[in-house]
Amino acid sequence: MEQENTTSSKVIKLHKCPICGKLTDSREYRPFCSKRCSDIDLGNWFNESYVIEGKNKPDEETE
Repeated sequence: MEQENTTSSKVIKLHKCPICGKLTDSREYRPFCSKRCSDIDLGNWFNESYVIEGKNKPDEETE
């Protein structure tokens, strides 16, 4: 009887946290490494630290 080699290798994907730069395999807070970094990013959005470029709308009063 032949035996098959059934070793299972698990691939762990690491990613770099965009806030602190730490390498992590956390899936729960992806792309962040922790809830702390996730909350810091959310705070940056609330404080308008991030800006999405777009076209300015003309003011109706200046037309």
